[in-house]
Formats: sequence, C-alpha cells, structure tokens
Amino acid sequence: MNTDRILIVPGWRNSEPEHWQSLWAQRLPGARRVEQGDWLFPRLQNWVGRLTDEILSSRRERVVVVAHSLGCITTAHLPPEAAARISAALLVAPADPERRAVLADFAPVPYQRLPYRSMLVASSNDPYCPVRLAGAYARAWGSAFVRLENAGHINVAAGFGEWSQGLALLQSLLSNAQPAPATVRAAAPLLTTLES
Repeated sequence: MNTDRILIVPGWRNSEPEHWQSLWAQRLPGARRVEQGDWLFPRLQNWVGRLTDEILSSRRERVVVVAHSLGCITTAHLPPEAAARISAALLVAPADPERRAVLADFAPVPYQRLPYRSMLVASSNDPYCPVRLAGAYARAWGSAFVRLENAGHINVAAGFGEWSQGLALLQSLLSNAQPAPATVRAAAPLLTTLES
C-alpha cells in the first residue's frame, strides 16, 4: 500500500480486538499500534508525548497516521518536529473534548492547517462529535472531508469491523500525489460529502 510506516492511533478507552483499527494493525504490512499509558483518564501531554516518541523513533523517514476519535485530536496537537515526519493521515470520527469532562485536557482543539495530506471521515450521527464540528475541523486542518450517514462513532458498536470502505479511503489518500481536495466524492451509497 505504501512504504511509510503506518501508525494506528486509537482514541479514548482504546480500540477493542474487533475494531477496524485493531484488525488493520494486524493485517497492514509494517503497521504499528500506538499504546498509551492510561486509556481511561487521558492527559494531553502524555498522549502527545507518546505519539511523538513513536513518530520520531521510527526507522523510516516518514509515517502515515491512522487515527480514531481522541487519536485524531492527539494528532492535531503534535509538535512541528513530529508533524513534519507525517506524510499523510486518515482521521476518523474525531472526538469533541469539550463534550466530556474526562477529555477536557485536550481542549481547545488546534485549528491550524496540518502540514501533510489528510482525510477526515465523520458520521452524521456520531454521539461524540457533531458532524458540523467535524466539518469545521476538516476545514481548519485542510483535510478532505468524507461524511458517512448514520455511522455512529465508526466503531464496533456501530457495526464497523474490518471496514473495507475505510481501507479504500486510506488507499485513495496514499495514492494521491497531490494535496488532498476539500471534498472527496465517492460512489458508495452510504458515503456522502459536505462542501466546504
């Protein structure tokens, strides 16, 4: 798929074994899962520090980030030296740290353009982040924005296991040599997009 190392970045409470992130971590060549010290009571400095260490210690010059939920927000908080090593990021179902007190340390969310290609995938009925806010993240970060209809938090509880559509989106992101457009159009019936 790509010669860069793929870093799987789970969100709050980690991704269970049946979650698409866990399955991808096992099946994608060279993929590595980022483990956090405390999945239940996350602290911004610890989570960003752990992800930064993973990125900077990679033997490969560049990495691809595949983040879910609070993992997306952690990625957006990365310092410049770590962000510079990212070639692309698939950011799925970002969290809204202002909606849950346990995530408040991650607020405010950075609203600067990301220095790499990125695609943000959000659901119209995500209980952890309103789709309008996800769209605002995408515009601020310069991410291509893909909206899924009624896909919940795009996790196991919402019926997402292997998630072949997500793999196709990752492949599309990695094969795109140009900067990601503001909107991605796809033929899948579940998939719609928001204009920026």
